[in-house]
Amino acid sequence: MDEHAEGEAFEFEAEIWEVEQGSWAFVTLPGEVGDDLRLLAGPPRGFGSIRVEVSCGATTWRTSVFPDKRRGYLLPMKRAVRRAESLEIGDPARLRLRALD
Repeated sequence: MDEHAEGEAFEFEAEIWEVEQGSWAFVTLPGEVGDDLRLLAGPPRGFGSIRVEVSCGATTWRTSVFPDKRRGYLLPMKRAVRRAESLEIGDPARLRLRALD
């Protein structure tokens, strides 16, 4: 947590995966990013979610990351974002993420 002040962004690369073909697409946050984000975000919201602002290439959006017991925190990757950034399932996505109040 020492490396990231409140409001500071986390940058990482993660592979896009989907739950079922044609269904929801996600990336899994690296463990240390999820841990630091959880500590910075304060009390979790419904389902343990954390509100975030995310940038991928030229696209920025607001969403929430959700805890998953097997994988850690999951970030939904909207189809519109994937299209705008020419990303497909299985591609690595370079992301910048910060917690919102």
